[in-house]
Amino acid sequence: MHHSLLTSATVLLGIQYVDAKAVFAHFMIANAVGYSASDWATQISLAQQAHIDAFALNIAYDASGNEEQVANAFSAADGTGFGLFFSFDYDGNGAWDQQSVIDYIQNYSSSSAYYQYDSKPFVSTFEGPANADDWTTIKSETNCFFVPDWSSQGASGALALDNGVADGLFNWNAWPWGPQAMNTSSDESYVQALGSKPYMMAVSPWFFTNLPDYSKNWLWNGDDLWYDRWQEVYEIEPEWVEIITWNDIGESHYIGPINSNAFGLFTSGGAPFNYAENMPHDGWRDTLPFSIDLYVDGSATITQELLTVYYRPNPENACATGGTTGNTASQGQEVFAPSNIVEDAVYYSALLAEAPSSVTVTIGGVSQTGSWTNTPSSGVGIYHGSVAFNGNTGLVVVTVTTSAGTMTMTGSQNITTDCTDGIENWNAWVGSATGGTVSATASVS
Repeated sequence: MHHSLLTSATVLLGIQYVDAKAVFAHFMIANAVGYSASDWATQISLAQQAHIDAFALNIAYDASGNEEQVANAFSAADGTGFGLFFSFDYDGNGAWDQQSVIDYIQNYSSSSAYYQYDSKPFVSTFEGPANADDWTTIKSETNCFFVPDWSSQGASGALALDNGVADGLFNWNAWPWGPQAMNTSSDESYVQALGSKPYMMAVSPWFFTNLPDYSKNWLWNGDDLWYDRWQEVYEIEPEWVEIITWNDIGESHYIGPINSNAFGLFTSGGAPFNYAENMPHDGWRDTLPFSIDLYVDGSATITQELLTVYYRPNPENACATGGTTGNTASQGQEVFAPSNIVEDAVYYSALLAEAPSSVTVTIGGVSQTGSWTNTPSSGVGIYHGSVAFNGNTGLVVVTVTTSAGTMTMTGSQNITTDCTDGIENWNAWVGSATGGTVSATASVS
């Protein structure tokens, strides 16, 4: 698809957008355990710093804490310019009844923080195609703009439900199959099926879950995913992007701070150990202002060089798999050994104003010269690469040098064959470093 600068007008009335690209982050209300309005304000501020426009509030039916945390969220967002909208989860706690959906939308859509599209309250779902017939009435009662995730039905199937009740569609498919890299075939099927209706594209950095009591225990290939998927966003140019997720620690694709009050899900889900503790992902947010501006505006300016580094703490085959598979039979996929779909490597992405003079990765005191598998055509933008473990364990240090200076990221999580409870942690540890002040602009061309 041809890349072009965004020329659509943005009309801002409260949190209203007309024909404007925007980026959301999927936020699990269930993982906001113990949050006050002040805690919500912190999350909102961090999201705004990342240039995210709104949280999609995932709420499971009749879940404890819904009313308190939704109220806290809207209280914190009021007057900030940050948006919130509902994503009704029809899978986590069963189907929503029609009237409860109507009540939530009517109670909050008049808030100055409720995200509006085309002067209508924006509403989404996680699945729920069996209740598609509810939405003609819900839309009539609430005047909402409805963009569900009915990905289980495929693009054409979802679009046909309830005589085309969806105003657009969200495609949850953000992870590659097996050892393959992510591609846009699923996105293209949605764009083609939707025609003139808008498309919401999913972007995610990782996926690993081991919650057998919730019937979930698999890994998808996230090796280069955070970099690759944003390049695909520039190709597809969807109306919206939704990041999966801000805070789902159970599926290891969180980009927000870890809320230790939510660690109870590892017990209730039957996890063999807590695979999110001391495994921050905040570094994945550092490049978001650049990536999002490039998508929304067609150009982005770099004022400081940045380095993001991530890796798994345990080499593949060092310990027991924990029963985790690569891919999942629950979705009809061929399954692999996890070691067959991910690589033992340290991955790094650097936001730079020019080509770097060097990159070095040191593991346990053994230094290796790194290289770049992806570079921006103009020289300005995100450079991405990796270096294999090559059997090394220990402290991880990544150094990138440019004319603006040297950035050094020292990991707080060693690579080790000493696994928690003898089981591999397939989650990623993410760190970052900042470099020199620069001034350079990149454009989508």
